[in-house]
Amino acid sequence: EEPPRHVIFILATTEPHKIPLTIISRCQRFDFKRISQKAMVDRMEAITSAEEISIAREALEIVALTAEGGMRDALSLLDQAISYSEDEVTVDDVLAVTGSVSQGKLAEVVSALHEQEVKAALQAVDELIQQGKDPGRFVFDLIYYLRDVLLFQSAPALEHHLERAIPDETFRGLAEQLSASWIQQAIRELNQCQQEMKWTTSPKVFIEIALLNMVEVPSSSSVSQPAEAEALNQLSKKINELEKELMNLKQNGGAPQAPAPSKPKRTPAKSGRKGYNVPYERIRQVLNEASKEEIKKVQSRWADFMDALKQNNAPAHATLLNSKPRAASSKALVLAFRYDIHCSLALEHQRTIEPLLTEFIGKPLTIIPIPEQNWQELREEYVRKQKNSPDDDGEEDTEEPPSSEGSEEDPLVSEARKLVGDELIEIQD
Repeated sequence: EEPPRHVIFILATTEPHKIPLTIISRCQRFDFKRISQKAMVDRMEAITSAEEISIAREALEIVALTAEGGMRDALSLLDQAISYSEDEVTVDDVLAVTGSVSQGKLAEVVSALHEQEVKAALQAVDELIQQGKDPGRFVFDLIYYLRDVLLFQSAPALEHHLERAIPDETFRGLAEQLSASWIQQAIRELNQCQQEMKWTTSPKVFIEIALLNMVEVPSSSSVSQPAEAEALNQLSKKINELEKELMNLKQNGGAPQAPAPSKPKRTPAKSGRKGYNVPYERIRQVLNEASKEEIKKVQSRWADFMDALKQNNAPAHATLLNSKPRAASSKALVLAFRYDIHCSLALEHQRTIEPLLTEFIGKPLTIIPIPEQNWQELREEYVRKQKNSPDDDGEEDTEEPPSSEGSEEDPLVSEARKLVGDELIEIQD
């Protein structure tokens, strides 16, 4: 715990955020930054000159790019390249050691893709893979090469900040030819390819698909020019038509016609508390056509229908779980729900519910959802109207109401029997 004064602990890490605060508070921190590419190349030139090793500067630049700012990695790669070569260290020796793809080959592939030459691009990739190049490394180098082209386009002064490219004549020519939108879309395709290659045993297939997608990426100029020309043509046609109409009005001396009176807007149906529009008129029509036989038929098969619906569509079954058939005609069925949201959900599952209900009832019925509270209000209104107004066509007298004393039954009870059936009614004096 108390080391001697002459003892110094040196902690080296690439993840300083993981060091506990109790240790950081007792340390002096020194952040080592990446060494620039120029400094690395100059240092390696000095070493090779002192050791009397013949090596091209371009090969040293490739070593520096591959080392990504680490001088130790650069010297290690340089040592491997010297051991691999014979008399002179060439660019091919360095590429073979690092596994990288030469800048000339990357420029060749990018140029072929931009010029829509699919065959040349695919052949170049096939040659690289046949030479034993790592497909993942090729995609990695191609992404950074396009990144350098885009960076050089935006700010040519940042020449020393390029990651994978040396700004030669070919590189500068591509920077002038390629559009920024094409480069960005190509980088997205390659990045997606890089993600998919992690989980496949056939990376070449995904590389070929990515290259085909890059060929299909239209350049901004080829897309914008026809679109602008078409828009100008449409505007000129509209202007000519307006000028002709204006000339006709001046020659005829006619006044502009007054706009036609707008039709009165229909008042929307009263909506529930949560936005569901209750179709009151349709439900009133169903009540006028409803009969006790229809609702009894639905209620007798309702349990079987719900069991079949549960097996066929669980969400639709959950929606109708708390619903109750309240009235039925020969064409429609009124379903009462506890909440407004269930009414909306029932309409979403209407295509599933109605065909299955037809199989059990024997004829097509249209479901009309209504919240339970709105149904009670509408039912009371309907019964009150039937009680206050005499029947015009005598339809309400077609069924003989049951009576224990043989006397005429109350019209209110009669209407209730027709709406909900005998099993749900309890008459109290």
